[in-house]
Amino acid sequence: MLRFPFSWKANRSLRLTVAIAMAALTLGLSTVGASADAKFRQWVANFRNTAIQQGVSPKTFDLAFKGVTAPDPVVLEKARFQPEFVDPVWNYMDNRVNETTVLDGQAMAKKWGPWLDRIEKQYGVSRNILLAIWSMESSYGAILKKDDVLRDVVRSLATLAYADPKRAKFGRTQLIAAMKILQTGDIDRNHLSGSWAGAMGHTQFIPTSYQAYAVDMDGNGKRDIWNSVPDALATAANLLRRNGWQSSKGWGYEVVLPAGRKFPSGTLSIGEWQKLGLKRANGRPFPDLSEPATLKVLDGRTGPVYLMTKNFNVIKRYNNADKYALAVGLLADRIGGYHGPINDWNRPFTPITMKERHELQTHLKALGYYDGEIDGKIGSGSRASIVAFQQRNGMTADGHPSKEVLTVLRRR
Repeated sequence: MLRFPFSWKANRSLRLTVAIAMAALTLGLSTVGASADAKFRQWVANFRNTAIQQGVSPKTFDLAFKGVTAPDPVVLEKARFQPEFVDPVWNYMDNRVNETTVLDGQAMAKKWGPWLDRIEKQYGVSRNILLAIWSMESSYGAILKKDDVLRDVVRSLATLAYADPKRAKFGRTQLIAAMKILQTGDIDRNHLSGSWAGAMGHTQFIPTSYQAYAVDMDGNGKRDIWNSVPDALATAANLLRRNGWQSSKGWGYEVVLPAGRKFPSGTLSIGEWQKLGLKRANGRPFPDLSEPATLKVLDGRTGPVYLMTKNFNVIKRYNNADKYALAVGLLADRIGGYHGPINDWNRPFTPITMKERHELQTHLKALGYYDGEIDGKIGSGSRASIVAFQQRNGMTADGHPSKEVLTVLRRR
């Protein structure tokens, strides 16, 4: 707020001068915005020829860009200011593999059981893996109901192509693919929605991946991953199968490392790993000693350690990150009724349940520290609010959703 060292009311001339200056500033900003929009519209006009040359009809292009007159500032914000915090593996897993996601997955397994039977039979991919991917990608479709999350795919990708040098090539390629999807009639223009980066539907496929793997499982003549759960799950299954999914195999085995030994980083047969001293954490024998596997140590030697088989790498074709693929595997196991890791993650605090995480966020919100969604997921907003509370109450400001923090909150 501006403060003036004299009587503002008495100086009519000054008020007039400032008013003129503010009006000029507003006009200037509007002119800058209009100029930027004009440049964007010129880019769109130029891109029209490129799109037509690559198989997009003029009618489809004009339909796609109807009403798209400026870049999406939300897309640019998310593209340029991604969270710098890198989740430790325990927090990544706790946010994604918990009692809520497991129970929801089991409920979805019952609800969509007949379709999952058909998809498993046709593609040979475990229903639990597909349910886990669905959970990871869209919280079993819940994010598709959130208007503040969904973006217009054409505008999002055009924004990246026009205004983000790092993602311009990606934006152009995906934008062409998105318009070709529109051209096929699989989805109408008003429902061509997705994430800020153009990932679409229940299972979050980017347009080129949709073109490669989309399936019309329900037989209505459209490959509708936005509204048809069977189409979305079958599309995910098709991706996994065509990238080498082995229907008779699992994704990996939790193992125990013998103390005081170093291990190679490459791929060996499970039998060779066994000769080096690795044993299954549950004490059972390995089912196939000839199966190739790679050792993954994501949380130190005392945390859960795994021998990962080919199917783990196939899951990474969906998202090329070890933590993502491991979360899918662990959640799939839990949905199927199996236990989680035998060796727990090396959390530097006493963990709480998902229900207690909801309670923690509720307390923080009531006290004015937190203004986000009460969802039990501990992201940057939750961590910042925990840090603020810890600092105010003389605790170590580590931002962890601990039993200790919740205990103090309950006293407030």
